[in-house]
Amino acid sequence: MNWRTLRAIVRRDLMSVTRSKGVLLPIIIVPLVIMIVIPLAVGLLMPALGEVPGVNIGDVETYMAQMPERMRAELAGLDEAQSMVVAFLVYMFAPMYLILPLMVASVIAADSFAGEKERKTLEALVYTPTTDLELFVGKLLSAWLPAGAVSLIGFVAYTLSVNAGAWGVMGRVFFPNLMWIVMVIWVAPAAAGLGLSSMVLVSARANTFQEAYQVGGAVVLPIVLLMVGQATGVLYFGVGLVVALGAVLWAIDAALIWLGVRTFQRSEIIARL
Repeated sequence: MNWRTLRAIVRRDLMSVTRSKGVLLPIIIVPLVIMIVIPLAVGLLMPALGEVPGVNIGDVETYMAQMPERMRAELAGLDEAQSMVVAFLVYMFAPMYLILPLMVASVIAADSFAGEKERKTLEALVYTPTTDLELFVGKLLSAWLPAGAVSLIGFVAYTLSVNAGAWGVMGRVFFPNLMWIVMVIWVAPAAAGLGLSSMVLVSARANTFQEAYQVGGAVVLPIVLLMVGQATGVLYFGVGLVVALGAVLWAIDAALIWLGVRTFQRSEIIARL
């Protein structure tokens, strides 16, 4: 494995990302909305939520009453508004955070081959003196490294936004907890790996960026199911669930990467040009 070659591929792809509005805008706008706008709005508006017509506080209380005992213990001693803030921003919002690394990795990976086919720049790359493995790994790193960076930056921004927005309700720094730290370190990189490993396989066979992104967009469905399960009380994002979820995602990543290494051949890419 030639690390100099890998660095060149990564640097080349990252330069392409910064020049493409279709790739760059989602990477900027989505994290801003999810990590800053939403938590600030929730923290500032939560105290008045009970006065909004049509909002049934009893439903929120029922949701919190169904939480596992360990999680309910974290809400002990909090008033109604504080409990709602913690329940929403700490627990219910957790699966939404995973959309961040998944989305960033998917967008960049979709552009890694399909986007280059559109720009007519892929032919020069596949004829370079690199091995198939180096080209495949370079494309993976080109998506995984930015996704990891955006996830960490997004987590820091979310931490600041949550504590600032909810300061009037909580009166103290209450975020993050252990579950979130484990999720950022263990699960978020695995979620990015799921997005990029599946999307690289798709984009290598797609002809356009939009085609690759639409076909590979199904990878977000597991995260949507997690969000539905969390919102309906079917599951709760405790430390144990987060550790298990990360293990499952890493296992899927390993299988997809193994499949990609076994099936990735530049001769097929050249034939599709």
